Order: sequence, then structure tokens, then C-alpha cells
Amino acid sequence: MNESAGENVNPIERKKYLSLNEQAYLAFRHRLITLRYKPGDYLNTAQVMDDLEMGRTPINQAIHRLATEGLLQIIPRKGVMVAPLSIDDALELIEVRLVNETLCAQLASQKVNKAHLNQLRELNQQIAFAGGSRNREQMMLLDREFHQVLADIAGNRRLADILSVIHAQAQRFWATTLSSVSHMDEVIAEHNEIIAALASGDIQRVTAATRAHIDSFKRALLST
Repeated sequence: MNESAGENVNPIERKKYLSLNEQAYLAFRHRLITLRYKPGDYLNTAQVMDDLEMGRTPINQAIHRLATEGLLQIIPRKGVMVAPLSIDDALELIEVRLVNETLCAQLASQKVNKAHLNQLRELNQQIAFAGGSRNREQMMLLDREFHQVLADIAGNRRLADILSVIHAQAQRFWATTLSSVSHMDEVIAEHNEIIAALASGDIQRVTAATRAHIDSFKRALLST
């Protein structure tokens, strides 16, 4: 079972088939993405073990994996620090998103079917409900699932792996923009346009909708 599949079920079901290392990685990453662990903070391994209720070995494995993904920094003789957020990093990430997410959407447009479209619509309705309830964390989880479904439809495993890392990094920046109700509404509308573009079969419309979604993220980030 791959990582993304584990993220799309509830925690109780997930534990039935994920290793302790994978559970630690996902739980640790979730706290980084949602900014429970703040950028620039130093983390004590024992504290994280207590927080996640897991042993040292899976936590250490998660630390090294998350460091390779750019979410943590291992500082010699000091410990582990949550990777800081900088506008330069965000702008570089946006450039990478434009290339990879556009490719993903274009591939998905060639393979999408009615069941996929219904799944995306249902997810976006759930995102809208979470946004209306001001549940930032749930909105982020559902947004991650929305983009994971797009990657699954595209059907390129290597691209999906790249996008998983990109989205994890991007969501830390996105979390800083979600205090704006108007931006939440924009995200939902942009998702709807991506779905409509996929349904139309117009690859140019799909490309434009994807780029507009990322440009909106950039504007929201620069305005915070």
C-alpha cells in the first residue's frame, strides 16, 4: 500500500496496514504541513515521541525522510529544526508547481471519466463545507486529497511522487493564507473550474484553469 492510499482513510483504518515507520512519517508530516510545529522551531525528539505516542526508531526514520523532503533541517550539534518559510522558497516552489501540476492536469484530461469527475466534485463540496466551518486543518487535508486524486487520474507514478513532495511543501505556505475567507472561496471556485475543464475535454482550458489556480496561490501568499 503506498503512502497516498494511507492518507485517504481514517487513522484507525490506516494503522491496519501501514508500518510504524510510515505511521510516524505521516503523523509527523501532518503536524509540519498544518504548522502545528512552527517554521524555525527546534524539535526535541523525546517531545515528538511523546506527542505522536511512538518510539524513537520510527521517529528518527521519519526525521531523516522529512529532511530529504525539505520539511525539516538536521543541524549538527543542535538537533532538528522545522524548515523556515521564506518568500524566495515560495516563489521557486510556485515555478515548480506550474510545470508539474500543469503536466498532471494535461495527463488527467486524457484519462478522466465520469466516476473521477464525481469524486472530484464530492471532494470539493467537502472542502467548501470545511471552509464554511472555518476548519482550516480539514480543508487542507481534503485539498491534499483533491490533488492526489488528480495525480492518480494522470496515472504517472513518478510524477505523483514528485507532486506529493511539492504539495507538502506548498501547503505550509498555503496554511498562512487560509485566514482569508475570500481566498478559501477562490480555491473552491478554482477547483470547480478545473473539474469543468476536465469534463469539457479541452486541454487548453485544463491548462489555463490549473495555471490560474497556482497564480491565485501566489497572489494570496504575496498579500499576507
